[in-house]
Amino acid sequence: MPNLRLVTDEQPDGHTAATVLLIDDDPALLDLMAKGFIAAGYITHTAENGRKGLLALDSFHPDLVVTDIVMPEMEGIGAILQIKRRPTPPKIIAISGAGPGGRRDYLSWAKHLGADEVLAKPFRVSQILAISNRLIGKNSNHLTGHGS
Repeated sequence: MPNLRLVTDEQPDGHTAATVLLIDDDPALLDLMAKGFIAAGYITHTAENGRKGLLALDSFHPDLVVTDIVMPEMEGIGAILQIKRRPTPPKIIAISGAGPGGRRDYLSWAKHLGADEVLAKPFRVSQILAISNRLIGKNSNHLTGHGS
């Protein structure tokens, strides 16, 4: 069963919060991303690999999936392919550090196979939040509580 980190579905201004599923086998990065997304007002779910991520998708329908590429049990590429087969797939951001084929190869492959955006590790939480907000059409000022 995937770990779940939840915030309230409704924000103080009455808007419904966006949901995100974060998939990564690095517990420290997964925790850092989860804290960033929660602080930005997202309902946040986490999974340690692609297989657990797909199981989580059977329980809820996120607006966005952020997935690592190189992971045990099921890599991110396999998860992306299966997510894209769903009738209404969420937006997908693929993330990757260097691996046997090089991160550029993994990221270009992920983009070619259906990821909406790719981001090389290491990255700042603010970078992934900006990409996420743009992909799902959320105003970053609204999600972070800054601005009008």
